[in-house]
Amino acid sequence: MKIKSLLLGSAAALAAVSGAQAADAIVAAEPEPVEYVRVCDAYGTGYFYIPGTETCLKINGYIRFQVDVAPNASSIGAGGGGSVANDSDWDARTRGQVQFTAKSDTEYGPLTGVIVMQFNADNASAQKAILDSAYIDIAGFRAGLFYSWWDDGLSGETDDIGSPVTLHNSLRYQYETEAFYAGISVDELEDGPFYNGEEPNNVGVAVGLGGKAGIFSYQITAGYDTDNEEGAVRAMGTVAVGPGTLGLAVVYASNPNAYYNKAEWAIAAEYAIKATDKLKITPAVQYYDNYGVTAGEFNDDVNAWKAGVTVDYQIVDNFSAKVSVQYLDPDNADDVTSGFFRLQRAF
Repeated sequence: MKIKSLLLGSAAALAAVSGAQAADAIVAAEPEPVEYVRVCDAYGTGYFYIPGTETCLKINGYIRFQVDVAPNASSIGAGGGGSVANDSDWDARTRGQVQFTAKSDTEYGPLTGVIVMQFNADNASAQKAILDSAYIDIAGFRAGLFYSWWDDGLSGETDDIGSPVTLHNSLRYQYETEAFYAGISVDELEDGPFYNGEEPNNVGVAVGLGGKAGIFSYQITAGYDTDNEEGAVRAMGTVAVGPGTLGLAVVYASNPNAYYNKAEWAIAAEYAIKATDKLKITPAVQYYDNYGVTAGEFNDDVNAWKAGVTVDYQIVDNFSAKVSVQYLDPDNADDVTSGFFRLQRAF
């Protein structure tokens, strides 16, 4: 009996200890489900959903290396950030730009937010970071810091038919379809040119319309500078002809103002030749009538003309080279030859 009682007691003790250990056992928690980044194809390529939201985000930009060649070439890049003043006829500079575009659906259509950061360096110490654009866009309305219609041009290298400053804090409405757009904007022209004793509190009103019709494209832009009480209007058009695209533009300003201040009249033309799938050659010319500004007025009977050629070469996908040479000959000043070489990697 004693042996039997001892065995039963031992078994009971072991069961109790085992039960206590079972109660104290650590159970591993189930892992939280991981939400992987999902592709968002509602707004085109490159967008993905921000995890945990229904907002789509796209990140893109470019890296650019450029060498400018011109008299006092270092002053060319000063507006872009930090060039050192010197009398050199060439200057190298580098730019990095990143754009964030966020989109989400609302009952009013897509809600868009854009931030563009730009970083410019003339050398290791002369650098500048700027907010290149930041705006909100919904139902055709846009508010924030963005480029006006006056920033558009033909190739943008030989032609000089845009505003001296095209980036403004603005409020704009634009109606658009796939083949047509029309809009109006109110622009703060605070850092534009000022004439006749005006102070930097300018406000401007601009209108723009344009579109495509088959092989033709067109754009008409006008702006009125309320402080200078002057305005400008510009018309541009392109058409596919032969192996390339012919572009024509004409601009008129009633007097120098924040929307145009190069000449009273100017006309530009170019022909962008698609030589190969990778090579484009663009010769261009421009003529100015009543060129330059003296005491807030255009110079009467002073003309100028400009000619140039730009060569674009697509080395590989997202990596390109550009070479541009320009010659300007005004009546009232020395002629000037300038140009640049550029390498750019887009992403």
